[in-house]
Amino acid sequence: MINPSRVIPVIGFVILWIASLPYSMAMDNVLSPSEKEQGWQLLFNGKDMSNWRNFKNQDLNENWVLKNGIMHLNQAGGGDIITKKIYENFILKLEWKISEAGNSGIFIMANELGNYIYSSAPEIQILDNERHSDNKIASHLSGSIFDIIASPETSHKLAGEWNKVKIYLHNRHLKVWQNGVQTADIVIGSDKWNKLIKQSKFKDWQGFAETSIGHIGFQDHGDPVSFKNIKILVLE
Repeated sequence: MINPSRVIPVIGFVILWIASLPYSMAMDNVLSPSEKEQGWQLLFNGKDMSNWRNFKNQDLNENWVLKNGIMHLNQAGGGDIITKKIYENFILKLEWKISEAGNSGIFIMANELGNYIYSSAPEIQILDNERHSDNKIASHLSGSIFDIIASPETSHKLAGEWNKVKIYLHNRHLKVWQNGVQTADIVIGSDKWNKLIKQSKFKDWQGFAETSIGHIGFQDHGDPVSFKNIKILVLE
């Protein structure tokens, strides 16, 4: 015979769990009341990818998919993607998760004048720091300004975990945080920046980081990668 005193608490727990699902799910890809008041906008609402298109293409490749409210590159061949709008001064917040041994990136100030998105756009690196072969150079690890400024080890997480990134760009002053740790603080085009560029792979790249406005982009480096909670605040 079933003991009612044991069944009732279990039923109560299940009811509470079910009741909590819509609220917990609604936490992703929505703006809080304070964000709405401040003027934040969603670049991804968890329901469609209407704010995005492929680099040098007005459409979005089918390998970029929606999966449980997440923007997901499910396999190689999806191509790099960019926002349909261009941005100059902004704060960007998002979360990313990389597959094991995976590589990807977040681009800013991207234009379509060059052959590739990285021809002009600085990249905030996304990487499985433990397993990917490009983990020998500090400025190639996640949260770094790729090949320019190395991120602190305290900003890193393991592959398969969600990482939070915030990017501030105002009058070419670039600041980056990953998982609450600041990874970069530099003025693009300053003497310090130019010195770092001369020490990087971009030293002879004409047009690299020379504009003040452009698209935000995500990289297809051939590995599955996921994004959610992509929000932007346009600054004056």
